[in-house]
Amino acid sequence: MIAEAGLAALWIAAALSLLQLSFAATSLRGAPLGDAVRPVAVAQGIAAALSFGCLTLLFLQTDLSVLLVAQNSHSAKPWLYKFAGTWGNHEGSMLLWVTVLAIAGGAVAMFERRLAGSTLTATLAAQAAISLGFYAFLLFASNPFERLDPAPSQGMGLNPLLQDPGLAFHPPTLYLGYVGISVAFSFAVGALITRDVGPAFARAMRPWVLGAWTLLTIGITAGSYWAYYELGWGGWWFWDPVENASLMPWLAATALLHSVTVLATRDGLRAWTLMLAVVAFSMSMIGTFLVRSGILTSVHSFAVDPGRGAFILALLGLYIGGALLLFALRVSTVREGTTFDPVSREGALVANNLLLSAILGIVFVGTLYPLGVEAVTGEKLSVGPPYFNTATGPLALLLVLIMGAGALIRWRRDRVAAVTKRMAVPLGLSALTFIALLIFAPGIGILPRLGLTLSTGIGAASLAPLWGRNLRRTPLAIWGMVVAHFGVAVCLGGMGSDSAFTVERLAAVRLGEPVDVGPFTLRLRSVEPIAGPNWTALEGQVEVREGSSRFVLRPQARTFTAPPTDTSEAAIATRAGGQLYAVLGRQNEDGRWQLRLWWKPLVTLIWLGGALVALGGLLALIGRLRRENRRRDYQS
Repeated sequence: MIAEAGLAALWIAAALSLLQLSFAATSLRGAPLGDAVRPVAVAQGIAAALSFGCLTLLFLQTDLSVLLVAQNSHSAKPWLYKFAGTWGNHEGSMLLWVTVLAIAGGAVAMFERRLAGSTLTATLAAQAAISLGFYAFLLFASNPFERLDPAPSQGMGLNPLLQDPGLAFHPPTLYLGYVGISVAFSFAVGALITRDVGPAFARAMRPWVLGAWTLLTIGITAGSYWAYYELGWGGWWFWDPVENASLMPWLAATALLHSVTVLATRDGLRAWTLMLAVVAFSMSMIGTFLVRSGILTSVHSFAVDPGRGAFILALLGLYIGGALLLFALRVSTVREGTTFDPVSREGALVANNLLLSAILGIVFVGTLYPLGVEAVTGEKLSVGPPYFNTATGPLALLLVLIMGAGALIRWRRDRVAAVTKRMAVPLGLSALTFIALLIFAPGIGILPRLGLTLSTGIGAASLAPLWGRNLRRTPLAIWGMVVAHFGVAVCLGGMGSDSAFTVERLAAVRLGEPVDVGPFTLRLRSVEPIAGPNWTALEGQVEVREGSSRFVLRPQARTFTAPPTDTSEAAIATRAGGQLYAVLGRQNEDGRWQLRLWWKPLVTLIWLGGALVALGGLLALIGRLRRENRRRDYQS
């Protein structure tokens, strides 16, 4: 009965989204139905949440009479992976997507009071239109509650690579980020329909953009670290198309966040903000298509049915095409906002947005071009790190340079001489770093050298908004900006250090034979079989000596039976100066064991920086919401 209840709730949610769209459309044409749109949106969110809750219960109970559970779960799995299995598949992930979308729409209906009534109604109409397409996809192409008769005695199990706590956390944060972008897109559509583009619209949209950007940052950072320690290849970003599918919305959301801030506080960049909202949502839809259509072969890609891919492609064309058409038809009605000089903080933000857009274009072309060529000619092409690093690296460095200078430039207008004077300390620190690298690390590449050089200067410049302030009275939004920008500097330092100073060693060793990597001497003492909850493994005991201290690493080569899969579990030792990374390979015919070893100085700064960026976004979001609440209380 749980499956039938979940399916019924899904049908009810779909019917409510259609009703919400109908009420909103008739209200915009003058019918007195505007007051009915809000409660219908809330009811739709409740129905969708009930449907997803039912699917979660089916997975926790391992109800093998449901096809989706039988294909993606197993009774022997730990409960956490049964829970994560709810969205660790095609149908479940799409139900999570539309559930969060519906709940977000309900939240907008319940709490948004800043917009004019007609603009809010148009916004909820856009949300309902997006939801309706995904409800139709689930109900007619990917039913998550389909029964299986007869029920098998045991399930096939979840992909072992997804059986990790990080994967219980990583996908939901990305989905929440995607949905936050969809809400911002709906605000933009609502403002275009009613021609109500101004600071009030931007202030209503900004928390959703800020929340979405923060969640995307968390999801990408967590996914990067998961791939680093779980896949056993020693890298933190491979420019895989699925990685790029999450990066592209983040780049667009970053540009949109800065643009909507200018519109909310300075009444500028009106048309640019609307365009970026459309682009950000388009990137989230393209990411959904790439990952959920089956066009890519990846640990994250679940669908293999071409019909499903065509359905998602049709939705993508409908939503993106409709949004671009609406933008083209209505952008001429958007009045110009407040102007500003090129040498101003607004000017720096525009320059950063242009660079972000250029990087987004490079990633977009590099990701989709091989797919287009294969579709037309059948020839498989590979666009990998050399292209992306070479094409995006210089632009990214210029981007962070302008970001650091932007914090030192005044709003509206400023003087080049004054900005240069304020940049003296950051520029001096960067110069000292550059000289030190020339002396102590003359052989490193140009991009890592520039990255490390800029990281120290950008770190100092990011603190500029705190200079001369009473820190206890500084608004949380300012703290958020400072922490996020400082996080970018920290992350840049980690990336530069990893590229410049990583030491890699591939060795085939006998038991007790020493291997040197970086400042460490390692000896493989034993390899023993062990058993886990739903896997067996060969575990190596690697004794590590660092000066007078000793510790043990235990890398594993695991074998899962449901489904049959071999994985490598890296052993990582974190030190103040970086991480020692070890992977156990196969045993050669002569009895030697393969070991892959890396010493990665300061690599942890990459994820520490990502965490600081996300923390900055969270602080800014809390600060903005508190300020809005105080303003509302004062007005009432």
